[in-house]
Amino acid sequence: MKEISSGKECRDIFSTIKQLYPKLSKSHKLIADFMFSHYEQVSEMSACKVAKSIDVSEATVVRFSVALGFEGYPEFRRALKNELKSKLTTVERIDMSLRNEEKEKALQETVQNVLKSDISNIGTTFEEFDYENFKSCIDLILAARKVIIIGFRTTSLLTEHLGYYLNLILDNVKVVNYGVSDIYEDLIRLNEKDVVIAISFPRYAQKTYEAVEFLGEKGVKIIAISDNENAPINEFTEYRLIAKSNVYSFVDSLVAPLSLINALVISVGLRNIGKTKETFNELEEIWKDHYIYKGDEMEKEFTKGHDDQ
Repeated sequence: MKEISSGKECRDIFSTIKQLYPKLSKSHKLIADFMFSHYEQVSEMSACKVAKSIDVSEATVVRFSVALGFEGYPEFRRALKNELKSKLTTVERIDMSLRNEEKEKALQETVQNVLKSDISNIGTTFEEFDYENFKSCIDLILAARKVIIIGFRTTSLLTEHLGYYLNLILDNVKVVNYGVSDIYEDLIRLNEKDVVIAISFPRYAQKTYEAVEFLGEKGVKIIAISDNENAPINEFTEYRLIAKSNVYSFVDSLVAPLSLINALVISVGLRNIGKTKETFNELEEIWKDHYIYKGDEMEKEFTKGHDDQ
């Protein structure tokens, strides 16, 4: 690489593109625009895929990388991939989503772009899905003495969802919430008989990484749910479930991770179908008795009146 050190932050790469943008050729501007809109996807794409996405030649993509000061596209991609994760601030994401002068048009296209991005995340997750690893994770969960779920910041939404449904079909599940107590109070007694499901997506929470590192040293089995193989927590486990989460602007996309978690819960339930049916039959009766859902009171009154007749 000529001018940009691979040790610099990813934001420096984007600053360089912005500085050079007015002088770029028409085809290079197309590549720059695509990279600003799909920067996380580009870090996983070959030069050929980038070229096909915007209808330019692969050689043009390579020349674009060289124009930025890299020896070639592989070096640019490595720098982008290594520095992208957890580096971009929320403000920088906003700046990139409104990078051009057509802001009104960008606002009008927001719904379309967000939905397309989420569809793309689910599609890529499905295409790259490792079913054998997925089955191994289910085996670990069902055989575990305890199942502990951790994940902080934005991913706490995912941990709560996973914990809620796994708790309905298993008796040994606990979600560890950072802030309620010191997390290590909940983790210190875990051992090789237990399983921890750690969820981590950009911007990766430092506390999740520290907890997984601590658990790895104790020999606890860890299932990592993250957005790519190079996510920080993946260095501590071979059980990796990948769900793409390319960010659109300042909002983290949790659609594909949530879909993967739903598949995990349903699969655990199906493998333990007898207990699952028993639990939900009992819950349905409790929900009706306590009018948990709208219409339950009417159904109960109807049933009561029918029985009285």
